[in-house]
Amino acid sequence: MMPALKKYFITGLLIWVPLVITVWVLKLVVGTMDQSLLVLPVGLRPETHLGFPLPGLGSILTLLVILLTGLVTANIIGQRLVRFWESLLGRIPVVKSIYYSVKQVSDTLFSSSGEAFRKALLVEYPRKGSWTIAFLTGQPGGAVAEHLTEHVSVYVPTTPNPTSGFFLMMPRSEVIELDMSVDDALKYIISMGVVAPPARNGTGHALETNDN
Repeated sequence: MMPALKKYFITGLLIWVPLVITVWVLKLVVGTMDQSLLVLPVGLRPETHLGFPLPGLGSILTLLVILLTGLVTANIIGQRLVRFWESLLGRIPVVKSIYYSVKQVSDTLFSSSGEAFRKALLVEYPRKGSWTIAFLTGQPGGAVAEHLTEHVSVYVPTTPNPTSGFFLMMPRSEVIELDMSVDDALKYIISMGVVAPPARNGTGHALETNDN
């Protein structure tokens, strides 16, 4: 009797745990985006007229603001406004350092022509004989590039939270590019190796990057 109850309990967990976590993540994201309603005057907020908050309305507002920002900055006038705004921020010492550092990272990550996080890698870490999944983020730059000419920059995420991890510069010859999408690699990491990516016809091969 007890083994059967245990089996049913585990089966129930397998149904509810992914559902609860998904709802929790969506609630967190929507709740964060709904904070954009706070920029509106009190008289224009939905709870003022309805008597209760309307979840998701702030998310729609946030998406519209992002879309309109993209439309405005796509033309010459918008680009001039952006350059003017950035020049103002560039005159504030602390803000300048934070803003341009974050902007450089975001430009690299979201650029359609960039290579950051577009290749899943297999690297030997944290010791000889141990392997883990990593992502290509580019090549060493600045003064570092003078000493590491045959190296690549990689990000080794932790599990089950891939948003934290380690930045490493490794010899290109010791990095293997996987025939695996970034999404599949993330699922593999988050699941702690339980959800294995589907097998493909291709096999891993030595990493090749363009030296620009």
